Amino acid sequence: MLVITIIGILAGIAVPMYRNSVIRAKEAALKEDLFLMRDSIDKYYADNGEYPAALEAIVSKKYIRAIPVDPFTGSEEWGEVPPDEGAGVFDVKSLSAVPGSNGVPYNEW
Repeated sequence: MLVITIIGILAGIAVPMYRNSVIRAKEAALKEDLFLMRDSIDKYYADNGEYPAALEAIVSKKYIRAIPVDPFTGSEEWGEVPPDEGAGVFDVKSLSAVPGSNGVPYNEW
């Protein structure tokens, strides 16, 4: 009976820690994906003098190999933010409105 109680206590501690580590890993992947795509968009702009018409343009011009999968939506669809003036993709964001561990929704990162 004592062994079962100890195992139950340890499992009660381990499960929340596991869930938090999975969320932190997804958040780290999201930050890295956003950084890489934003960096690729900036390089595209520096080379061509205009923003890409769509995210696929940075793939076709070999700025990145592929559009990454959003770790929270599980999709290659990203929110494309146009520049204040003109057309194209100035910025990208996640389409997930779930609040992150810092309280800010992922689509505002």
